Amino acid sequence: MRILIVNPPHPAIGSRIPQEQLPPLGLLLVGGSLLDAGHDVTLVDAELGPLSHGEIVGKVVTHQPQILLIGHSGSTSAHPIVVELTRRFRRELPNLIIVYGGVFPTYHFHDILTQEPQIDVIVRGEGEATVPKLIAAIENGDDLANVEGIAFRSHDQIVETLPAPMIQDLDAYRVGWELVDLKKYSYYGGKQAVVMQFSRGCPHLCNYCGQRGFWARWRHRDPKKFAKEIAWLHRTHGVELFNLADENPTVNKAVWRELCEAIIAENLPVTIIGSTRADDIVRDADILYLYRQAGVERFLLGMENTDESTLKKIRKGSKTNTDREAIRLLRQHGILSLATWVTDFEEVTDRDFIHALRQLLWYDPDQIMSLYVTPHRWTGYYRIASERRVIQLDQSKWDYKHQVLETRYMPPWRIFLWVKFIEIILQTRPVALWRSFFQPNRASRHGMNWFTRMGRRVLAHELWNFFFGDFRVSNGPTLEQFWGAPQDHQEIPLRISR
Repeated sequence: MRILIVNPPHPAIGSRIPQEQLPPLGLLLVGGSLLDAGHDVTLVDAELGPLSHGEIVGKVVTHQPQILLIGHSGSTSAHPIVVELTRRFRRELPNLIIVYGGVFPTYHFHDILTQEPQIDVIVRGEGEATVPKLIAAIENGDDLANVEGIAFRSHDQIVETLPAPMIQDLDAYRVGWELVDLKKYSYYGGKQAVVMQFSRGCPHLCNYCGQRGFWARWRHRDPKKFAKEIAWLHRTHGVELFNLADENPTVNKAVWRELCEAIIAENLPVTIIGSTRADDIVRDADILYLYRQAGVERFLLGMENTDESTLKKIRKGSKTNTDREAIRLLRQHGILSLATWVTDFEEVTDRDFIHALRQLLWYDPDQIMSLYVTPHRWTGYYRIASERRVIQLDQSKWDYKHQVLETRYMPPWRIFLWVKFIEIILQTRPVALWRSFFQPNRASRHGMNWFTRMGRRVLAHELWNFFFGDFRVSNGPTLEQFWGAPQDHQEIPLRISR
């Protein structure tokens, strides 16, 4: 069948400010499965440019696909864009079959199929195995109710099929790299780049995490095969930087060590960045030299909060002393630490921000990224926060970089200024400036310098938008009134029992 895959443009800071893009890994994985099934597949990456909505519609109409697939990695905040585009696709091509996938539609499928008649089918959970089965059923005129892992309308009723079995062998599905021009993608200061996934899932039970349930149990690819794919991308396509999309790639020390050694054996001058947990870094103190030899130059560490009681409430499972030690160990081995810090978990006050500033200075991270708590309906934290009032009704702003929940003791502007003040202090203190411009470690200096440049642009963007572009409400609906009843009992890991 003639299939078109669309990666819609996203207005978030991470998409627009760097003026660098990474290829859409999730859509490429689905595309690879469809190519191997013998379909005619084309991908339109509207993030590049980005393309205007009119240009996207024009490309879709020109292509005249039989089936259109659409989704975005930032699926909650991207949903309004998907809705607008699919409505326009339907007006132009009334017979087009539109399939929508991602984390947000996985859980909000009932709302979407009720409110958006132009969307025909929603793929729930991992799509590599499900989508080819769905396409085959459509092509053969089979009953879609027999396709696991989807939701659709039938006779004005919404049908939710059985959850698809979790993919056990991640190496069974390849990335359709041929669907994009890899030379158009760069990151981290102009390095030709791709995003890859060594593992999926996470064994930890953080109750605010919007990804844990979607990916379910932790699994990993074969370390040697993964290292060879990195080598092929570097030697054949000139890829220099590999951004790991894993929630927690270092869960298994032996497996991670095997991957590092396999990459080292390939003798590649590549850069690897990604995310992991501070306790894994402390656990791996004796093999961090292998991290660096394999090309790891930066790890994002999800500190989330500096208050022990809050960390316990959100079931983070980490300690502030561990966080600090992880940062120290990474620096000792020439690896940058990017610490994420999330505010608004509790009813914050000036005293809380003073405490956070002191703690973050004590941590001494190389880079800091502040976020605002953004509750998802399928997480445990949503239930805890369900009675808090919503101040941001624009779903496209639910991207972790905008305040969405009201706090009882502080107005939004005061929280915003505190957060920006803390960021500025952390990134302009003398030791941070020295690391950005004068330290002898060339790789770390490059990473710090790039982050500093991005930070200046992000700050200007956020200041302008907070005071002149964003619109917040007072006395808004409660979180449950805005999104609906909690659904943490419906987490996808339930399919593991199958």
